[in-house]
Amino acid sequence: MTLLIVGLALFLGCHLLPVFSRGRATIRARLGEGAFKGLFSLVSAVGLVLIVIGFAAAREAGSPVVWTPPAAMRHITMLIMLPVFIFLIAAYVPGHIKAALKHPMLVAVKLWALAHLLTNGDLAGIVLFGSFLAWAVIDRISVKRRAPAAGAGALAPAAWRNDALAIAGGLAVYAAFVMGLHLMLIGVPIL
Repeated sequence: MTLLIVGLALFLGCHLLPVFSRGRATIRARLGEGAFKGLFSLVSAVGLVLIVIGFAAAREAGSPVVWTPPAAMRHITMLIMLPVFIFLIAAYVPGHIKAALKHPMLVAVKLWALAHLLTNGDLAGIVLFGSFLAWAVIDRISVKRRAPAAGAGALAPAAWRNDALAIAGGLAVYAAFVMGLHLMLIGVPIL
């Protein structure tokens, strides 16, 4: 569990820097843009690796069960997960989905974390998914308080095509996870 917590502290700590814009600006000014991005990427990558290793180790060691989710929660989780991959793709293509959600990546992370909290009653799962949910909520509040980006709200002429791409791509990735990718990557079958 220690590796999981250290990994979460590193990964989410880096990703909380924008919340503290003054501290981020100070670090960026001292290091320079390239070094800042390199350090951010390195610490994030190390954190992510520690999260994966720590979560697997905690599960293998028998993470204490805090609550036992009802079987119906699996179906609710699958339903909540349906838009997650669509929103993840929409975060990278300008379209109506991105314009409506403003920050589809954060919405996707919140939905992903909530869905997994519903089906993971062990302590490691609660720590992992609860931490990501808390981060996404804090970051979304912070984003709302920051000044909007220049050109925000302007849609490219290909907005509908990009929305169709996000939906088709998201559904394809969702189907791949349901059909076995989740088992292959995470070790947990969905069906």
